[in-house]
Amino acid sequence: MFQGVLTKMKTEWQSPVNYYLLFQDSFIHVNSLLQKKVQISLTGYECLSCHAPKEIFRQGFCKSCFFETPSAGEWIMKPELSKAHLGIEDRDLAFEQKVQLQPHIVYFAVSSGLKVGVTRKTQVPTRWIDQGAHQALPIVEVPNRYLAGITEVALKAYFNDKTNWRVMLQNKGEQLDLVAERAACLSKLPAEVQPYIASDASIEVAYPVQRFPEKVKSLTLSKSPEYTGILKGIKGQYWIFEDDTVWNVRGHEGHVVSIAVD
Repeated sequence: MFQGVLTKMKTEWQSPVNYYLLFQDSFIHVNSLLQKKVQISLTGYECLSCHAPKEIFRQGFCKSCFFETPSAGEWIMKPELSKAHLGIEDRDLAFEQKVQLQPHIVYFAVSSGLKVGVTRKTQVPTRWIDQGAHQALPIVEVPNRYLAGITEVALKAYFNDKTNWRVMLQNKGEQLDLVAERAACLSKLPAEVQPYIASDASIEVAYPVQRFPEKVKSLTLSKSPEYTGILKGIKGQYWIFEDDTVWNVRGHEGHVVSIAVD
């Protein structure tokens, strides 16, 4: 029996990817659970910021922390709103300078279809794995989050910035020539980032999945606090079960669970 507060799975870049679920005093190598019967039970909540036993609002935070913690500032989801390079504080300037004033990658990834996204360079390839991408390629590498944000905004006029998670889990995504896609998009980049065009090769990611779901059924523990099923795969931040149920671990951050394996 494993018990603890959920945070997103940690990953190890292998073929296929290795997944780990970390708790305070233990961890699960999730790949080792494939083909086994797993029981998941919701036992409570714990905010990832204040650690109070409050119901989770978004991103693992209770409602008050979501609107106060610097880890949930609007610039997280909208990098073009970053202002640390100007010395302007949103919620905590020291935190924002630490996160925003470091190299960022604007990239193409394919998990359902071609999409554009932003991540810190230190999060490559973790970010792509978390999205369930089977292909990825840097477009530009810029020195701060703001430049990455305005690049993403420019490219979103031409490319999708969302993943169809159902298509991703069903493994119906396309196989594309990302180097050609990058070359074709360069004229659409803002002038400020033209000196930062990347030349990296594309990567491909393999996931530990024995069976992809035919008709995706999403498990939400706040609605169904107990579930038992045979694990058939892990992709992105999802567990895939034999009965086509899928469980988004990252979407349950801050939930306290017990996990039993038969």
